[in-house]
Amino acid sequence: MSNAFAIPGVTAVLQYFLSHVYNRPNSVLSNVKVTAVAPDILQAQLGVSSDEQMGVNLFLHQVTANAAWRNMDLPSLGSDGGVALTNHRLALDLHYLLTAYAHKDSQAEAVLSHAVFLLHQNPILPRSQIRAALRDLNTLNKYTDDYANALRLSGLAEQIELIKITPETLGREEMAWLWTALKADYRLTFPFQVSVVLVEPQNPLSSALPVLQRSGSAQPDLLFSSPTPTLTSVKPPNGQPAACLGDQVTVQGYNLAGATTIQFTSARLGIEQPINLAAPVSGERSFQFTIPAPDPPKDPSQVADLPAGVYVLTVQVTSGSDTVTTNGIPLAIAPQIDPQWDPGKVTPGTEITIPVSCAPYVRPGQQAFLLIGDQAAPMDPFPTVAGLPVATNSPTFTFPTLRATTAAVPVRLRVDGIDSPFIDMTATPPAPPVFSGFSLQVQ
Repeated sequence: MSNAFAIPGVTAVLQYFLSHVYNRPNSVLSNVKVTAVAPDILQAQLGVSSDEQMGVNLFLHQVTANAAWRNMDLPSLGSDGGVALTNHRLALDLHYLLTAYAHKDSQAEAVLSHAVFLLHQNPILPRSQIRAALRDLNTLNKYTDDYANALRLSGLAEQIELIKITPETLGREEMAWLWTALKADYRLTFPFQVSVVLVEPQNPLSSALPVLQRSGSAQPDLLFSSPTPTLTSVKPPNGQPAACLGDQVTVQGYNLAGATTIQFTSARLGIEQPINLAAPVSGERSFQFTIPAPDPPKDPSQVADLPAGVYVLTVQVTSGSDTVTTNGIPLAIAPQIDPQWDPGKVTPGTEITIPVSCAPYVRPGQQAFLLIGDQAAPMDPFPTVAGLPVATNSPTFTFPTLRATTAAVPVRLRVDGIDSPFIDMTATPPAPPVFSGFSLQVQ
C-alpha cells in the first residue's frame, strides 16, 4: 500500500513522463518547461516577454474520496473499544488541470496536444514505469535527494490498484469559477482525473493468532485422464502454510515426468525467477525441490534470495521436442527469524526499539511488522546507501507502547502478510509451543 507521499508521487511520475515527451532530440518542442505549481505562481514567473519558453503545468486542484473504495475495510476496534484491529485505507481520486503556456501563435495548442496524447496512450500506468520514473527523478533537477527518496518509498507502484488516468469534463461555469478562484488568467486547459491512490496508515495493531488447523480436500476425476501436465497442490514441509528459504517443497499433480524448471512469479514484486531442477523428474504424480537459500551478499544491492510473499508457481515439462508450462499454483514464502537471534531482555515502556535478524531480505516497498504476542509494530525506515533505500536482513521495529506480558508469548515476523512459522503443525492437534520460532516475556 501507499503512504502519505503517494499524492505527490503521482504528480512527480506525471511530470517525469511529460518532460520526456518534449525533450527529445530533433523535436521542435524541445524547449518546453514542465512544472507542477499553482497557475497564479506560474503566471507571475512567466511574465509577458515574447521570448519566454513554452511550458506545460500540472495543477492538482481537487482531491476527492474514491466511491468504490471508501467503504472497504472500515476501521475496527477490539472489545475494549481502544485497541485498533485494522488500519482503514484512505482511497483518493486526484483531479488535475493540465495547462499549456506559450507566447507565439498556436504553440500552446501544440504543447497541450502532445501532453493530452501522452495521457490518451497511457490510461493505465504499469508498475514498472512508475518504479522507473521514481528511480530517475533526479534527472528532472526539481527534487532534493531526501524528498526524491521519500517519493520512491511511497509504495505507489506496490499498491493493489493500478494508477488509471481518465479525462474529465468541466462546464463553462465550473471552469470560470475555478480560474476566478485561482486569480490567474485563463489558459488552454485539459482537465483529467487519476485514480485510485490508496494510502494505508502504518499504525500498530493488535493481531489475532493464526488458525491452528484447517481441513478439506477435493479430487476432480478429470485430472486422471488429462494428457496435459497439471499441478494440483504445492505442499511446504511439516504441514506449514508457507515455505521458508532452504525448505524442501513437494509438488503434486499429473503427467509431471520430464519436468525440468520451476518458475516463481510475483507480479506485485516484479519477480520472474526460474529454478532449474538437478535432474528431470521421472515420477508422474509428484516431485520435490528445495527453495534456494543463498548466502547474504556483502553488497545489499546484490541480494538474490526470493523475498517473502505469495508467488504463482508453474512447472515446465519437456516431452520430446516440446516444452509445456503447467497451470499456476500459489505458494507463499515466509520470512524466518535467524535461529541465532537473541532479543536480550525486553522491558515494557514507550519507544521500545527491537532489532531482528531474518531471512530473506526485506525489500524497499515491502511491509514488515514484528509481533510480540498480540502487539505489533511496523518496521522502521529502510537503511540507505548513497541516498537510496536498500534491502535489509536486520530490520528494526519501534513499539510506541510495549506492554508487559504475564508469560512468554510467541514472536513473529510478518512481511507482506506472511508470518514466520512458529507452530508445530505436525502434532495433532497443532501445538502452540514454539516449533521453529521464538517466544519471549516482556517484563
